[in-house]
Amino acid sequence: MTATGQAPVIFINGLIGTLKCQLIEQALAGRPCEAPDLLGYGSLTGVGADSIGIAAQVEHIEQWIGQRFGPRQVHVVGHSVGGVVAYLFALCHPQRVLSLISVEGNFSLKDAFWSSSVARSPAHEVAALLTGYQAQPRTWLARSGLEGEPALLDRAARWLGHQPASTLQAMARSVVAVTASPDYPQQLQALFKQVPVHLLAGEQSLAGWDVPAWAREMAEGVTVMPGCGHLMMLEDPLGFGQQVAAILERLEERKHVAL
Repeated sequence: MTATGQAPVIFINGLIGTLKCQLIEQALAGRPCEAPDLLGYGSLTGVGADSIGIAAQVEHIEQWIGQRFGPRQVHVVGHSVGGVVAYLFALCHPQRVLSLISVEGNFSLKDAFWSSSVARSPAHEVAALLTGYQAQPRTWLARSGLEGEPALLDRAARWLGHQPASTLQAMARSVVAVTASPDYPQQLQALFKQVPVHLLAGEQSLAGWDVPAWAREMAEGVTVMPGCGHLMMLEDPLGFGQQVAAILERLEERKHVAL
């Protein structure tokens, strides 16, 4: 099978930014891959905050995939808050998902610590915070221990400008509500029984990822990307794409999914 005939890979971004990146696509070596704008992001920034939340993103992605790929099954890659969207997408549409790669996806409210802060802050403070980071991307990168070299600063500026503050707060509030639900751990365990899930973390941020023991045991595997942290796809997009490609190849070798 040619790369273009393989199942599409759908990337779901975290609270800030987009996983649409030419270097990531390059690393996938011709596999069909897309990073659709979520509600409130990029081309969809006009969507009102009242219409934005995890459940709405799940149905938006399903509609988007149907329009773009028809009934084809897909691989889903979700980062951080996007991991929560990916988890619930796979639960709601298991017939659509061949595999799921969780890139430090939120397993608990503890993982959603920054979302918790954004969720409870007054709207004007969230807007001021985002405006400040947009003016000084180097400051935002420094929160993750990243140096502001030119290419990285350009990518960071694009991420910071990809959504308004109202979207950040709407998504933050939604992810806090989902991850704080007493049913959330049981939902995730049901997901891991239904869909092959692989865990991907940065070497420098793995220790802070609140992965329950059952998830490590039930996962198809755990990959640690050397030298990177939570924003690995921003820090090293080509390397991140190569990690995703390698995971998909391993899944194919195990014949758990038809790529």
